[in-house]
Amino acid sequence: VKERCVEQRNAGDGEPRCAVCERFGEYICDETGDDVCSLECKKVVVRYKELTSNSHKARNEQWEIDQESITGGLSIQDALALRESIGVSVRGEGGAPPRPPILDFGQCGFAPRLMENLSSAGYEAPTPIQMQVLPAALAGRDLLVSSHTGSGKTLSFLLPIIARCCKIRRGGPDEDDETSRPPLAMVLTPTRELSSQVEDHAKILAKGLPFKTALVVGGDVMPQQVYRIRKGVELIVGTPGRLLDVLSRHEDVNLAKVSVLVLDEVDCMLERGFREQVMQIVRALPTPQMMLFSATVPPEIEKFATSIAKSLMVISAGPPGAPTGAVQQTVVWVETKNKKKKLFDILQSSSRFQPPGVVFVNSRLGAELLGDAISKVTKLRCASLHGHKAMKERREVLKSFLVGSLDVIVATGVLGRGLDLLRATQVIIFDMPNTVQEYTHQLGRASRLDEPGTAIAFINNESKALFQQLAQLSRSAGVALPKPVTSYVRDTNPRKRKAR
Repeated sequence: VKERCVEQRNAGDGEPRCAVCERFGEYICDETGDDVCSLECKKVVVRYKELTSNSHKARNEQWEIDQESITGGLSIQDALALRESIGVSVRGEGGAPPRPPILDFGQCGFAPRLMENLSSAGYEAPTPIQMQVLPAALAGRDLLVSSHTGSGKTLSFLLPIIARCCKIRRGGPDEDDETSRPPLAMVLTPTRELSSQVEDHAKILAKGLPFKTALVVGGDVMPQQVYRIRKGVELIVGTPGRLLDVLSRHEDVNLAKVSVLVLDEVDCMLERGFREQVMQIVRALPTPQMMLFSATVPPEIEKFATSIAKSLMVISAGPPGAPTGAVQQTVVWVETKNKKKKLFDILQSSSRFQPPGVVFVNSRLGAELLGDAISKVTKLRCASLHGHKAMKERREVLKSFLVGSLDVIVATGVLGRGLDLLRATQVIIFDMPNTVQEYTHQLGRASRLDEPGTAIAFINNESKALFQQLAQLSRSAGVALPKPVTSYVRDTNPRKRKAR
């Protein structure tokens, strides 16, 4: 064991970092559970714990969740009126009646430290979907949640997870015993990037609380991930494939205490062929609270949800599958041979493009070639992002975009799912995706938490299979479609043809 922190090397990408000096966190402090690089830094974190810890009784009171305060004193009629005013609907059979929506985070009975972390992270008031999901999740209900991209779904499941885990860990005799700290909750996502982002959010919200996480994704070293789980964590965040690899190769990884399972972007997970992997993980758990989230929930997803969860409550905000109204949409008819020129014209127009932005394409090769072309023609700082890039390179691209070193990212669907690109306020859909659901996800990249954004979509006859669904979606959002699209929809409508 290294004595001083100066003897330790710097942390590499994806490696744990010392809680004190940010060097490689080679060890886990046996008294606090923090990652540390040396005995010198261990002394610092132990001393900090001594200075900041309250009495055993105070910790119990701090982490207790007052379920009664969540009701907010609203009558059934008031709750119905409030749901209608915020555009939230609740349905489901069995179980206790749904709790009324909350009006502020203070009604949830969260620990003072968790409330402080919320405030520090800039969360002042719950979004409409959070207003209803938080009390339902804290009551232990199985949930299927549908709300547009950027509406705050991640916070809706992380806060209840952190609150529950801290309550379980509070002041018990085994609180600091690594061998008695098996995982209590699990979040599965379809991509490595989304898993990494969810874990980062959890760390921010749980700072200073007895809550540690493990990221279990491909592209990172498996032994390190297993080591972290064995040392004691409350939450595992990962992708189904890598988690199954860990479970099949390491039978000592104990999931018997997992009481919450979240499937984020569940429709994408099933579309990508993860259904059987997800089912294997579900079967490996006891009977956890199930929470499924996505911006779009087709009927087949609801059927899947009811097969793995009892007394399912379905909560949705806004019209099912509709994009956020904060995004100003423009659909432009552009023949395939003219799409590059049209894109360059937009990117070079100060009135039509204000960087940073995201350009979506359908293929890895298309992302690479278009990214190079944008850099050469427009002189904008541009990079491509797709699933075939190494994990390290993908992280570097995202980091550069978030800190302002890039003007444009050309991406495949890997970015269309849940990623929190706070700086992006404009999306250009260069290649229309294969489904309206994926189109909705890509539109959502232009807005987070209902901040204004713009989206431009190129369309032509290659996407004719989407015209009917796109017309329905556009009517509900008040978006004008190009004449060839509306003409095709009118001419292929059976009722219209019969009327003629």
